[in-house]
Amino acid sequence: MQTFGIFSTNFDHEYIAKHYIYINEKDEAREDIKISVDDLNKLLKKKSKNVAGTIFLYNPTMSPLGYDNDSSLAEQGFEFCDEFSELNFNDMINLFSKAIRDGYRGKLIEIKYLFNLNKANIEPTPILEELDSDLDRYNSSQLTRYDKNLNYTDYLTMSLNGKFVYFGSGHKYDRHHKEIINYARNISTQAKKLGKEIYFTHDNNYDPDECIDLAYFLSPLAVGKIKEKRINTFKNAFRTNPPTIQKISF
Repeated sequence: MQTFGIFSTNFDHEYIAKHYIYINEKDEAREDIKISVDDLNKLLKKKSKNVAGTIFLYNPTMSPLGYDNDSSLAEQGFEFCDEFSELNFNDMINLFSKAIRDGYRGKLIEIKYLFNLNKANIEPTPILEELDSDLDRYNSSQLTRYDKNLNYTDYLTMSLNGKFVYFGSGHKYDRHHKEIINYARNISTQAKKLGKEIYFTHDNNYDPDECIDLAYFLSPLAVGKIKEKRINTFKNAFRTNPPTIQKISF
């Protein structure tokens, strides 16, 4: 698997503007056939043919090859040029590379986020208060802390390619962050209105229809006792193309 992204910056904040993973085809020796950024751009000219679907996550922590996440990309001398860069793997992409294989080879999957802010550990932090406040101002003329276009998804104009949307964007929202809850719910509801098949992992708390209404989508990654269960259910979901809804039982 390879992963590519475009980074943007505004007011010292850094965002992933676009992010795709590519599931490589194999050569006769069963080695991955790598693609270049030019190859990626050619594939993206025919999205309807080459993009299998979309995976929604919470927020990114990514870096281009040759850089890391120990400091901001600007501090490392990265040039923001609105072009794709091949990216390093993180824990989430490592999981994808092991789980998303046969049935997806030669295809792209777009990775979208509730928040495009490229920063680790924003949940729970004071940043959530800022995000919630931003979303309260989003449809007004008021200024926001984070860039309206770069950080947030306008669900009413949201474009989704491919046949499916898999939500792994999380489920633990503080009750007083009402704007974040509404925002996450609007995205999942709109995806269904756009005619996309919706897939995710859930548990005994809610049935699938309730999960879509509540934006209750378990992340593929977790810690502690449930770590392996989350990983295995994600792998099970992507044994087919399109994926399937999975339920974790405890």
